[in-house]
Formats: sequence, C-alpha cells, structure tokens
Amino acid sequence: MTAPLTLARDENGEFLLPAEMLAARFGWPIETFRDMMRRGLVSSRVERGEGEDEGRWRLSVRCGNRRWQAIVEADGKVGEQRIDILPAAPPRKVP
Repeated sequence: MTAPLTLARDENGEFLLPAEMLAARFGWPIETFRDMMRRGLVSSRVERGEGEDEGRWRLSVRCGNRRWQAIVEADGKVGEQRIDILPAAPPRKVP
C-alpha cells in the first residue's frame, strides 16, 4: 500500500509540486516534463475552498492537453486527484 501524498509548502504558504511527481502523474519521463516547463507549456492554478470546502485547496496543473487536479486538505494531504485529457484550444484568429 502506498503512503498518501502530502505536499509541502514554502515560507509564503505556496504549495511545492515536485516535477518528478507531476511527470509521473502525466505518464511522462521527467526529461519530457522539464522540457515542457522550459518551453512554457506548463501552467498551474490554485483555488482556495469556500463555505463547506474552507480549509481545502484545488490545485490544477495543465501541460499540453492534460490536466492534473487534486484536492488538498489543510494538513497538505492530497485527497482525490485525477488526470483529464482536454480538447485542443481553438485556433487563434489573427487580426
């Protein structure tokens, strides 16, 4: 049985997401993930829970057409998490 994933936070309270963990979630070698980071193809979002979700956060990391989402409890333990395959963005219109 695998130990639950617990995320650390830095001195500003920001979550630290290890590249190795994210690469594994996306099913890629670490080199592929780091290359995508260097190319600016990785983005992230942190949403703070409100109401009955207060004290929790939803973390989302998008890389290419994949998105990892996780619900993180106040103690840093990752509860539910999932990987979604997202549709390609529509082409941009050039003026």
